[in-house]
Amino acid sequence: MTAVRPLPRTGSIFFDARGDERALRVSWHEEADLVVVSLWRDNVCTGSFRLAGDDVADLVDTLVNVLRQRHAVPSVRPALGDTG
Repeated sequence: MTAVRPLPRTGSIFFDARGDERALRVSWHEEADLVVVSLWRDNVCTGSFRLAGDDVADLVDTLVNVLRQRHAVPSVRPALGDTG
């Protein structure tokens, strides 16, 4: 088994509310121009995904759009004949 390496200077760890030492790690690997998203449980990596640097903006746009939809305030249309 490979030893756990510390996150690069640019990265974050997000802990899962379900507990069980579950976490999502996001790390930017500048030398390879990629982001690695990995799933961890009890300090063991259980899966990872490498995302090319050029594709990161698309992922961020997707996440922002989901947040916008989630927090969208329904538009209020005035009733017919209502002038304001």
